[in-house]
Amino acid sequence: MLTSDRLIDKVDDRLRSLLFGISPRWLVQYRYLRSTGRWFRAGSARTLDEKLLWMMLYWRHPLKSRCADKYAVRSYVEEAGLGHLLAPLVGVYNSAGEIDFRALPDRFVLKTTHASQLNIICGDKSRLDPVDARRKLDAWLATDISWLAGELHYASIPPRIVCETYLEDAPGKRLNDYKIYCFHGTPHCTMACTDRTDAGASYDVYDADWRRKLPYFKSSEGSNRRIEKPPAYEEMLGAAAALAKPFPFVRADFYSVGGRAVFGELTFTPHGCIDTDMTGEAQRTMGRLLTLPEKLL
Repeated sequence: MLTSDRLIDKVDDRLRSLLFGISPRWLVQYRYLRSTGRWFRAGSARTLDEKLLWMMLYWRHPLKSRCADKYAVRSYVEEAGLGHLLAPLVGVYNSAGEIDFRALPDRFVLKTTHASQLNIICGDKSRLDPVDARRKLDAWLATDISWLAGELHYASIPPRIVCETYLEDAPGKRLNDYKIYCFHGTPHCTMACTDRTDAGASYDVYDADWRRKLPYFKSSEGSNRRIEKPPAYEEMLGAAAALAKPFPFVRADFYSVGGRAVFGELTFTPHGCIDTDMTGEAQRTMGRLLTLPEKLL
């Protein structure tokens, strides 16, 4: 029996699919109105979210799809001379049936290439149910997530599965990651995501030089946490600037593993371009840093 929350989610999913089918602009309007109580006016975009929504709809550069693809982005990173920052690749598969779990290492990560956060993180293969893992992966491969938020660049990514080595910085502790917000090839700030659990993480934002903590996220307001600058941070900054060069905006994500930088992913539409945890100051400041390009449809 469906719970009331699950029923609401199913109705919301169907409405999103219907609106996306009519026009991605209708879906954006629905999401923006539901989150903010205001209409999205593309012609007067000012905040970061508003400008990212505009770019999601009107700047459809093919390089976005390539770099959002969890497999194809690897060649982009290599072409930038940064292949040494990539996590070792175990394999790439067109279907879950191609995966020989017996041949995989004891610990690994499986990612779908055409979506965000559809991953299986396996820290102990002896505790993994391969049948359940294949069922999840095949369901994810069959899902086009572009209609959920109107993220059009995901629609042209071939659905595949990549297997990478399991990364660990300290035994039993989840990796910290560092998300560098870049505008026109220049890093502006870094969000440190620490103390990860199944329930979430702690978020703290520093300026690009890691000298000043910025009041950019509501969830960290009033926090006295002081996050140390990660090892190899300067390498992360340099890599982020190089990878971000072609884009008006991109968030370059990295891990710190054993004192070295490891590339995570490039993100063009964080939180589907509607981040309700971001403060007004952050929205205004980063909105001013983003100059919208000419339309590219």
